[in-house]
Amino acid sequence: MIIDIPEGKDPIGHVWGDMVPGIGPAAAEFSLAVYAHTTLGLREFEAARLRIAQINGCLFCLDWRTDRDGATVEDEFPEAVSGWRTTGAFDDRTRLAAEYAERYALDHHGLDDAFWSRMRAHYSQVEIVELTMCLGSWLAFGRLNHVLGIDAVCVLPGHGPAE
Repeated sequence: MIIDIPEGKDPIGHVWGDMVPGIGPAAAEFSLAVYAHTTLGLREFEAARLRIAQINGCLFCLDWRTDRDGATVEDEFPEAVSGWRTTGAFDDRTRLAAEYAERYALDHHGLDDAFWSRMRAHYSQVEIVELTMCLGSWLAFGRLNHVLGIDAVCVLPGHGPAE
């Protein structure tokens, strides 16, 4: 970690709350909202989230699996996300979610008309906006945690630290 954490303090609570009380709690609420209020299917949600995690290198995000009423993606899913271009494990929506995540993170200026035409063929405008907001959250906060070196101790409410 590059941030000094006082002894006995939770690193995430300290950085996201104590250090920046006017920003951190609001950012945390936004981060949690993408999980609590998403209407996206689990597979496309996780494909996009994991692709951002792979690009960010956030240890916690790479280890995390979104749980929807006891359902999670299969253990092989992260490898399929890495190979989103050629995997046979994805339908069109899931493949597009992984592609969008990668292009959003690495080449957002290259999102051309052909890409948007494919997106609109598989996602409603509301879903595109929702997915875009999710991507923004994961890109920003996963990078924040990784850059500050707190991704190895990141904890979401009700969960333990990443291992």
